[in-house]
Amino acid sequence: MRAPASKPTILVVDDTPDNIDLLRAVLEDDYRTKIAVNGERALKIAAGSDQPDLILLDIMMPGMSGYDVCRALKADPATAGIPVIFVTAMSEVADEQLGLALGAVDYITKPISAPIVLARIRTQLAMKQMQDFLRDQNQYLETEVERRVQEVAALQDVTIHAMASLAETRDSETGNHIRRTSHYLKALAEKVRGLPRFRDFLTDKNIELLFKTAPLHDIGKVGIPDHILLKPGRFEPHEMAIMKTHTTLGRDAILAAEHELGIEVDFLKYAKEIAYSHHEKWDGSGYPQGLAGEAIPISARLMALADVYDALISRRIYKQGMDHAQAVQIIVEGRGSHFDAEIVDAFLQIQDQFIAISNRYADGVCEIADKQRQIAPFAENIS
Repeated sequence: MRAPASKPTILVVDDTPDNIDLLRAVLEDDYRTKIAVNGERALKIAAGSDQPDLILLDIMMPGMSGYDVCRALKADPATAGIPVIFVTAMSEVADEQLGLALGAVDYITKPISAPIVLARIRTQLAMKQMQDFLRDQNQYLETEVERRVQEVAALQDVTIHAMASLAETRDSETGNHIRRTSHYLKALAEKVRGLPRFRDFLTDKNIELLFKTAPLHDIGKVGIPDHILLKPGRFEPHEMAIMKTHTTLGRDAILAAEHELGIEVDFLKYAKEIAYSHHEKWDGSGYPQGLAGEAIPISARLMALADVYDALISRRIYKQGMDHAQAVQIIVEGRGSHFDAEIVDAFLQIQDQFIAISNRYADGVCEIADKQRQIAPFAENIS
């Protein structure tokens, strides 16, 4: 025999003592019972910490009717899941229809039959148990899916960071360049997203993907020979030709990674666009394909301005950075030739954000010195 604490709890709501005693006698072998002699008390018990598993509810009571109680129970998320069975002398079809419409799971008319009451209760408790099981399973699955999504997102971030860091170790630029350009791109994207030409593409999801994958724009530089990549002076024509291949090398490196996986990875789609096309120019004079105008992916157009601006204002081990006003002038001069005109206009409207980003992720003396030490062995080999 089960311990009393293991029995399901039935709340009996009735204002007539004889009816309460009768139902208690029917239930006592199989269930724990709680009693409420009015609707207000019933609602208090139902909302308490030890909720009943099922409610047997009379309709005709002083104060709140059973219908009123049922409405209140179903309106409260905390009690809406408790099955309600009306037990009443009101035997008209319309009464039963109303009770079921209010959310009751069953309707028993008085005088009651003990076997019928017990059978109806068992059925409803079994159904509730199954519903609770399915709800718990759904909650577990939702939690598991969310956990997996977070794991995938973290894996994406780690993958991008690792690849970007690899490129950074061989370049004269610091890690802050990656941070700045990512934030510049995001600021530009959020500014132009309301314009008709950009609205469909620049969704919240795509802007976040652009922000995440922007650090891979120069990943192809890992394939450029040291004597060219780290050269402090001006490139010779043949050296520039080799340097330009970093766009193709970057795209191909990402393609190769996808090939190894055997699938095209959605979150790397824009990384390929940015790596391959961020040196294209609006008038078609850029590289590697000489794309012009709308043929240049939006992702690459945004990165083009972000990358050029940062290159102009940033100190390197071989140069001083320009001030903001000088960089702005150069970008304005490239409006409609180097850059998409509407992106330049957006840049001019959010200059303060660019300045704030450059200040927040500024390269200090330590960062420049660290980069000098990192590339010193390569520079020695070059010399």
